[in-house]
Order: sequence, then structure tokens, then C-alpha cells
Amino acid sequence: MIDTALEIAREAGDLLLERFGRLSGAEIARKGPRDLVTAADRDAEALIARRLREAFPEHGLLAEEGAGDDRDGGADRPVWIVDPLDGTTNFVHGIPAFCVSLGLVEAGRPVLGVVHAPALRQTFWGAPGQGAYEGDRPIAVSVTPMLSEALVATGFAYDVDRLPDDNLDNFARLVRTTRGVRRIGSAALDLAYVASGRFDAFWELHLRPWDVAGGAAIVLAAGGMLTDVRGGEDWLFGGHLVASNGMIHEELRRNLSPLQGL
Repeated sequence: MIDTALEIAREAGDLLLERFGRLSGAEIARKGPRDLVTAADRDAEALIARRLREAFPEHGLLAEEGAGDDRDGGADRPVWIVDPLDGTTNFVHGIPAFCVSLGLVEAGRPVLGVVHAPALRQTFWGAPGQGAYEGDRPIAVSVTPMLSEALVATGFAYDVDRLPDDNLDNFARLVRTTRGVRRIGSAALDLAYVASGRFDAFWELHLRPWDVAGGAAIVLAAGGMLTDVRGGEDWLFGGHLVASNGMIHEELRRNLSPLQGL
């Protein structure tokens, strides 16, 4: 399944690269004031959905742009959770930090993931219990022991101006208490960078399952830790996630404000 998922992700990545920097205005639409969708998103998702259904007809599918609608999180069968283009705003603006994310979930838990960033020529993949890789190279989370030495990442919801939990106070606090905070604009890529040790941790609020399923599987495969902001297990469908090397997890979580609107 990993080989097939890698092949499909690379095919979708090639499609995205063909459109990168070449979109017309008519190919860009808005789902919200800041939430963009492009013809490339939809074309990549159609390709992924077709290929997954051909390869795994017994599996379910949940995809960002609506190609599948299996929302039970793999309660009754394995479900592929797909983001055909994570980092659409970057893609539209010509910034190469975007990726294809595929995650396979069973009984609500990720069992394999692929995050492919075609413009960066980076491909991450893994399965919990079987290891994590960047290309052919094994990867693992960092061994940074304390938050003050950590490079961490975060992101913000598209409707940040209307949310009670806007993450801005967390961002300001962590800028002061870490080595640095990065905001790449792709949660899937952030998670892959945690898995590979580039980032020591990542947190974000108001995420969707397709933002995290692929990257989360790779973090777990690389020896990392995942919880929701409260320290529980409701991170895949619950909307808020903390991912880390495990060593700084609780220290990071203690620095996040209590949730008001979630």
C-alpha cells in the first residue's frame, strides 16, 4: 500500500507542478475570504480518488474537495484521508511550500502516511511500527530536551479574524519562550518536518482531518508524540493538535492557552 500511495502522490505532484506558476485568474476560486481553491486542487484530487479506488476498492475515501465522503474515520473499514494540495495559498502565490498528503486510517488511527512536496523535491512516508523515511533515508524526531532550545511551527485558520481561539496569543508567547517559531503555511509539511527532526514540535487549532492524517502517521512512525491541546486523543477529527519529539510535549502544551471556543 505504501508503494502505491507513493506512486499516486508523485503522479498528483507532477500534475501540480505542471500548473505551478501558470494558473489563470479564472482557475482560482474562493471558499472564504482567505480560503482559496484552484483547478489544480480539484484535478489532483480527481486523479488521486480515481487511482485509490482502482487500487483499493474496499477502502473508503475522505478528501478535502469532496471526492469522497467517508467521515467515520475508519470505524468500519480503512479510509484514505486526502489533501490533494495542502498549502493552496502558497501555490497560488508562487511559493514552493505545498504538498500532496495521503493518510490511511483504521479505527480512527493513522496506519500509513505520505507527504510529497514536489517543488521542494521532498517526499516523506512512513507507517507506525515500521519506520519513517524521507525518500530512501530513515528519519526520526529530534532529541531537543527543552522548549527554550526548540524550533517549533504553527499555523492559523483562514477565519482567524472571527474565532475565539485565534492562536495569536499562543504565537506571541512561544516566540518569547522558544528558539523560534515558523509559519510555513502547510500543516502536512509542518508535520513531516517534525518527523524528520527539522522542527521539534508543531501545534495548530481548527485543523481538518485531511490537514493532518498523512503527516501524523509519519510523526508516529518517526517516534514522535501526538495529542490534542488538552492532552487527549481527539486530534484527528477534533480540530486541534500538538505534535512533538515527545521530550518537550508537555512543556509546549502547558504554554498553550485554554481553549474557549472548541
